[in-house]
Amino acid sequence: MQTVAIVDFSFGNLRSVHNALRSLAEPGTDIRIATEPADIEQADRIVFPGQGAARHCMLALRQKRLADAVLNAAQNRPFLGICMGMQVLMEYSEENDGVDCLGLFSGRVQAFAPHVERGSGFKIPHMGWSRIEQTPHPLWENIPDQSRFYFVHSYYTAPRDEEAIAGRTDYVLPFASVIAKDRVFAMQSHPEKSGEHGLTLLRNFLNWDGQC
Repeated sequence: MQTVAIVDFSFGNLRSVHNALRSLAEPGTDIRIATEPADIEQADRIVFPGQGAARHCMLALRQKRLADAVLNAAQNRPFLGICMGMQVLMEYSEENDGVDCLGLFSGRVQAFAPHVERGSGFKIPHMGWSRIEQTPHPLWENIPDQSRFYFVHSYYTAPRDEEAIAGRTDYVLPFASVIAKDRVFAMQSHPEKSGEHGLTLLRNFLNWDGQC
């Protein structure tokens, strides 16, 4: 029996993620909400969702003593980051006048707003369905390239390492909507809200051995 821990640091839409995973998992899979470091350390795979502002998310992770457990898990077990759970894996976010993040990936999280030209028609936050141009990765199995996923965000991830980009989306400007390294796959969009393609990705994650 495998255990899947969904990290709860009070800044994630856990119900929809939990329900989606429970509907896809093999019988006997233990899908639990992780509120303590031990819950993360004892799990076989980790889902790290998040929403809200970067500074508040980082503060909550540290106050709940979850930051180190999250980083450790990301280095040795299959790990899926979602939305803010992707952004705080970077070194730094410009949000809230700037905040240091977990630093698992090199690069920054930057605002769309300075790039929006008057009359362009782009609205911030980026909210709705957009295409993801895929870079080969096991979690894209059975998902056609350029499939649409559901996004809600005002900041985008800009990794320094091009090889870390596993998916790109064009909204205001081309940006890295998915990053991946070793056992980590993290995406700005919400797979649990992205219909059949999102569910396929979650199913792939539940069966992924962490190898690329």
